[in-house]
Amino acid sequence: MAELQTAQRRSQRRRQLVVIAAVVLVFLGLAVYVGTRGSSGKAKTTNAKAPATTTGAATTTVPSATPPTVAPVSGGKLTTATTCPKADGSSPHITTFASAPPSCLDAGKSYSATFVTNQGTVTVALDTTKTPKTVNNFVVLARYHYFDGTAIFRTDTSIDIIQGGSPHTQSASDSGPGYTIPDEGSGYTYAPGDLVMARTSAPNSAGAQFFFCAGTACSNLNSQGTYVVFGHTTAGLDVLQKILGLNVNSGSLGGAPRTPVIISSVKITES
Repeated sequence: MAELQTAQRRSQRRRQLVVIAAVVLVFLGLAVYVGTRGSSGKAKTTNAKAPATTTGAATTTVPSATPPTVAPVSGGKLTTATTCPKADGSSPHITTFASAPPSCLDAGKSYSATFVTNQGTVTVALDTTKTPKTVNNFVVLARYHYFDGTAIFRTDTSIDIIQGGSPHTQSASDSGPGYTIPDEGSGYTYAPGDLVMARTSAPNSAGAQFFFCAGTACSNLNSQGTYVVFGHTTAGLDVLQKILGLNVNSGSLGGAPRTPVIISSVKITES
């Protein structure tokens, strides 16, 4: 009986050891399984982030480097001294002049310019008090239809300007009307709606190119102050801002509109 009891106790201990070993093996297996799943999960999370980043970069809008071009505008040529155009707008279309115009404004009258574009209409009160010579030049060119069919060839959001007035090339490298005009003062500041003469860095180099200030960043030009402000927008500032909003960065002078912006006419009104 003693030997039987001893054998039974040994058998019971063996069964207990087997159970304990089995439990230990199960826990070890679970630990390995969980560890493996955790490592796999981390790898999957890390890998999931890369496509998200790549997708984000791929969907970022990249401005076109080649804005559309606009064909030059053909006009007549004056081979003799420039004469004053007719106020009713019936003068011929002239884009090349032999000389700067004479004084063609009537003393005591006010002048405004209405720009009709395919993006809307902009009306500008011209400043004959501070800049009579610049206004006279612009009025003469407009009445000879110099600006008809020309494009807004430049938009620059760093200084919030839109620029035009180049029938020969539809670009900043345009040869101009055939003459230049003197600057009228300096120390100008620039605000949204201002109509300004464009020119090179050389003094007295303006001819026909102009730009509009379409936003507050135009004040970045205040440190220069040499571009003559000769008018201010009274209606259509939203049109100027709309045109500026078409900007694509072409890497040249800040960019250009993504679709052609054409000035069909500039009408001068006097009162």
